[in-house]
Formats: sequence, C-alpha cells, structure tokens
Amino acid sequence: MQRWRGYEAAPGDWGRSVVTIGVFDGVHRGHQATIGHAVARARELGVRSVVVTFDPHPAEVVRPGAHPAVLTEPIRKAELIEALGVDVLCVVPFTAELSRLPAEAFVHDILVEHLHAALVVVGDNFRFGHRAAGNVALLEQLGRTYGFAVENAPLVAADGTVFSSTYVRARIEAGDVAAATVVLGRPHRLEGVVVLGDQRGRELGFPTANLRCPPHAAVPADGVYAGWLVRGGIERLPAAISIGTNPTFAGRERRVEAHVLDFAGDLYGEQVALDFAAHLRGQIRYDAIEPLLAQMAEDVARTRLAVA
Repeated sequence: MQRWRGYEAAPGDWGRSVVTIGVFDGVHRGHQATIGHAVARARELGVRSVVVTFDPHPAEVVRPGAHPAVLTEPIRKAELIEALGVDVLCVVPFTAELSRLPAEAFVHDILVEHLHAALVVVGDNFRFGHRAAGNVALLEQLGRTYGFAVENAPLVAADGTVFSSTYVRARIEAGDVAAATVVLGRPHRLEGVVVLGDQRGRELGFPTANLRCPPHAAVPADGVYAGWLVRGGIERLPAAISIGTNPTFAGRERRVEAHVLDFAGDLYGEQVALDFAAHLRGQIRYDAIEPLLAQMAEDVARTRLAVA
C-alpha cells in the first residue's frame, strides 16, 4: 500500500481511481464494509483504490478542545486499512483553511483534479465541505458534472445499533469492552510506552507494566480488565489490566497498569499495546492489604479464564 501525505502527493500520471473518504477512527466493521466495497469495485473496474482520511481529527480544528477519544493511533489505523487490500492511503492534513473549503471546491480539488475519481464510495451519513454543507445528494450531482459515479455503502448494524465510532467510544468510556469488540471486530487496543511507576505491585507480588498512553487515547472506564499485552505487534501475553487511581493507596493520578501473567522480564521503555477482552470489576478501595491481595489473586484467576 502506498502512503501519501496530502492529496497533492498524487503523481502527475495518476490514472482513474475508486475513492472513499472518512476519518475512519477505529476502522470498525462499518468502516471495513465501506472500504472493502471500494476495494472490490476498484478491482472490478481495473483501477486503484484510494482511502482518504484526515489528521488531526477535523473536530479538533473546527472546535478546538473538542477532540474525541482516539480509537486507533495513526500507525495502527494505516495497518488496519492496508490489511483490507487498499492500494493507497492518502492522509490529508486537516487545517483551518481546508475546513473553509466550499463543498464543490472540496470535490473538484481533491476528487477530480488530483485523484481522478471514477467512482466515490461513501456511507449514507457522509458530509463534506465548509460547515459540512455537502451531503450524498450533492456529491451525486457533482459527480454528474465532473464525470464520476457515487455509490452508497449501507450502514452496518446489529440488534438495532448502527456501528459507529461514536458508539464504540461510548461503550469504552462505560467499560463495556465486550460490546466494543463486537463493533470493532477485534479487541479495543491501547498503545503506549512502559514507564516507571511506584513499583508497589512488585512489592505486593503482582508487578505491573505502567503504560504511558498518547494524548486523547480512548482509555476504558476505571476498573480491572482481562486482556493481553502485545509486544512487537506479535507476541500476546495474558494480562490483568487495572485502570484508575489506586484508591487503596490514596492515589490521585489515573494510571493504566498491566500485570502480565507468568512473566518475569523487563518491559521498561518498550512500546507495547494492551488488548481488552473483558471487564472484570470496578475499582474498590480496601482498608487493609490482605483483602486487596486476595482480590488481585482472584483477578488473575478470572483473567486466565477470560483469555483462555
């Protein structure tokens, strides 16, 4: 898969293409259906498929400070999109200038002049241009003017729930990682660097890897979870994951810590990921160490069952 920074990176001899556009945060099953449709149609037409996405999230530019929680970091999102068979990932820097581009100019500059779209695949709720004034009907009208077709990729839903990034964020915020897994088609993942913590877990016999997450990362609700710590993108180690402030020890800083089962190595400084399988319990404050240790042992036992 080719990766372009900006649509201006399209080569001068670029031919026709099938294009789909969106933020695609999470690359959930709805996104997968839309992108998959674009890839399939490109192959049928004998042209290349292009996914256009944006960085940073448009909400951060249009409404500063309103950046939604990030479900997939840029590198991870690119990997997931590449796995769908896409030919080109075009990441467009989303600027204040771009946000003011009228809908027709957005289509002409990006889809027509640079990407030479033969077909544009979008979801039913697709909006574009200044103040999101453009919709699918306008896109179809502009397609007739500029010579490209438009196809809708129907929204994906189950049990009356439409799969969306907003829904996934809400379930993660509530700690319902199982529901998030259903929509994503894989466990929700947090990525970060292992940093030095209080080392209290080691003293208690349950050493933990303290994860420093990127800004805006979609961190699940406080509590204890079963999951995996992923090293090098391949090695998956069962882990009991704790999120919160350690109320038993009057902690104030919210942390993400993982006790990796049956592991005695050193993870400090490593870039790792945490995949969440199940929510085990909420955060509990104990008045003594003994009941805390008993609960941690139970958490480990339940984790073994959850990730077996």
